Amino acid sequence: MRLFISDDAAAVACGADRVAARAEALGLKVIRTSSWGLHWLEPLVEIESADGRTGYGPVDPSDLEALLRGELEHKRVGAIAEHPFMVRQDRLTFARAGRTRSLSLDDYAATGGWAGLERARAIGPAAILEDVTASGLRGRGGAGFPCGIKWTTVRQATGARKYIVCNADEGDSGTFADRMLMEGDPFCLIEGMAIAGLAVGAGRGYVYIRSEYPHAIAKMEAAARLAAPLIAPFEIEVRVGAGAYVCGEETSLLNSLEGRRGEVRAKPPLPAVEGLFGCPTAVNNVLTLAAVPWILAHGGEAYAGFGRGCSRGTMPIQLAGNVKHAGLFEAAFGLTLGELVYDIGGGTASGRPVKAVQVGGPLGAYFPPTLFDIPFDYEAFAARDGLIGHAGIVVFDDTADMAQQARFAFKFCAAESCGKCTPCRLGAVRGRETIERVIAGEDRAANLALVEELCETMKFGSLCALGGFTPYPVMSAITHFPQDFER
Repeated sequence: MRLFISDDAAAVACGADRVAARAEALGLKVIRTSSWGLHWLEPLVEIESADGRTGYGPVDPSDLEALLRGELEHKRVGAIAEHPFMVRQDRLTFARAGRTRSLSLDDYAATGGWAGLERARAIGPAAILEDVTASGLRGRGGAGFPCGIKWTTVRQATGARKYIVCNADEGDSGTFADRMLMEGDPFCLIEGMAIAGLAVGAGRGYVYIRSEYPHAIAKMEAAARLAAPLIAPFEIEVRVGAGAYVCGEETSLLNSLEGRRGEVRAKPPLPAVEGLFGCPTAVNNVLTLAAVPWILAHGGEAYAGFGRGCSRGTMPIQLAGNVKHAGLFEAAFGLTLGELVYDIGGGTASGRPVKAVQVGGPLGAYFPPTLFDIPFDYEAFAARDGLIGHAGIVVFDDTADMAQQARFAFKFCAAESCGKCTPCRLGAVRGRETIERVIAGEDRAANLALVEELCETMKFGSLCALGGFTPYPVMSAITHFPQDFER
């Protein structure tokens, strides 16, 4: 009998290693796989039979004897691929999640791996750029900039060398898709980077991962060694950052890669023209690069067939916070916020009413249930003074204090600011102080007006998104939850 148990960091945090060790002690064959993304069921155990794999979860080590006796029906999930949470998804980027061993080259090749790179080598750089442009792929890290335009700019830029840099500095609250991809399907990211290198004329790539992701670092380093002969002459090196939130901004990341202080560079020049070591550089997020192999294998038009408007393809959406079904849900753009929170997420884990959701990390706007009709796409969110960001959705129930959440946004920005520009460096500190006066009941109207003026300055005067986006959570909390500022 074979048992399949994920070695994803979330599964391990929930006790997957202990379950695996107990299963092996009972003489069972344990295969560690990537994660399906059904995090509320971890540790998730699948038992193989003639009819396929049947899932059970969450499983404790003490449950295994009962499981083998067929006495764990109350934790029986059934065939994971047929679970309602899975059936509604359009899994392109995460097609292998839960199905393959992360460092098995055989598993990767058997599930369509390297097909995109093979076709890319056959059609050449110009055709690659045409395919990526036709796909409508936009940056999945938050900015939403068209990938085809960025790559074309790097291709046309003049430089002795060119680089591909993967931004894996995933630091937003409620996000874990980058980590899941690197831990569960690292060859997909490597293939995407190799295709990007071929498209823009780069011979070397860097994966910049934050130090808080030790499992992802180990997987990427091992995968890079295993894949080296298959992607040659393109080379990939894994670099580890110290965990500064501002290094998620591309120019701060480039400074850190060069061994300098992680602080924002003024633009222009853009990294696509003058980036790493002064050379043209394509900086892309993990999910952006991981979408590329599917696009090259199936064609840009096929990828553009998913989504709506200017938001094409699929987005790996991460459901977190006070939500019943926390996990990764990849779907085409267009689902409403209400569908994601209630139909797919199952509402709050506490059973209390939903008060708000924050979309796009700690600098994303808060939305009340009255706005849950918003379609999940870039333009729809921008029209409501929000942003998709890295597609993390954090759910709050009716016990949340939105005035304290607004205070936290300023506090977070003050702690993480690189200090390069005055609006961010001083604005965040003064914003926290002013919000604290509002909470204390000191001249609320005047202080709220001062916060609004300060947010305007930060939004349009900051050098990067850290200071520029901090007003989103602050002003959305004030706008949609005024009662929390009047106590």
